[in-house]
Amino acid sequence: MFAPFLRGTGTALTLAVCATLVACSGLDNRTRSFVSSLSPYQIEVVQGNFVSKEQVDALKPGMAREQVKDILGTSLLQDVFHGDRWDYVFTLRRQGTEPQARQLTVFFKGDVLDRVEGDTMPSESEFVSLLAKTRSTKAVPVLEADESRLKSFPAPAPVAAASAPQAPVATAYPPLEAPAP
Repeated sequence: MFAPFLRGTGTALTLAVCATLVACSGLDNRTRSFVSSLSPYQIEVVQGNFVSKEQVDALKPGMAREQVKDILGTSLLQDVFHGDRWDYVFTLRRQGTEPQARQLTVFFKGDVLDRVEGDTMPSESEFVSLLAKTRSTKAVPVLEADESRLKSFPAPAPVAAASAPQAPVATAYPPLEAPAP
C-alpha cells in the first residue's frame, strides 16, 4: 500500500539532490562576488585610548604623572605588578578595512616620566582623514532655505488678539504636604 508512495518519494528526492548539485556547479565568479557581498552588517568597534602624534610630542622626560595624565588621559591598562608603567592601547575594527591596533607604553621612575615606547602614532588630521575615507560619501542635503525657497512656503496665519480676559496668574500655591495635626 505504501510501496508506490515511497518509490515516488525516493525519485523526487533524487531529482531534488541532482538539481541542487547542478545549481551549485553553475556558480561563476560574478555570482560568487554577488553572494559574498551579501554579508551581514558589522558594527564599528572602537576600544581604548586614541593617542595622537601631537600628544606624544608633548611628553618630555621629567614630567610628573599628573602632567602625563593631563596630556594622554587615564591609561587603559595599569598593571598591579608594574606600578611604574602605563599602557595605552587603541583598536579599531570596521567593515571593509583591516583592523588597526596601536600601543603606547609610558614608563616612570618614581613619579617622574622616564621614557615612552610604542608604535608610531598618526597625527590627528591623518587619523580623521583615515576615518573619512571609509565613510559614505553621499551628498549631504541642503538644510537651509534661501529667500526664493522661503517664498514657496505658505505664510503663517496671523495670531488673533485674545478678546476674552486672561485668568490671573496664581501667586500662592497649596502646600505640598498636609499640615501636621
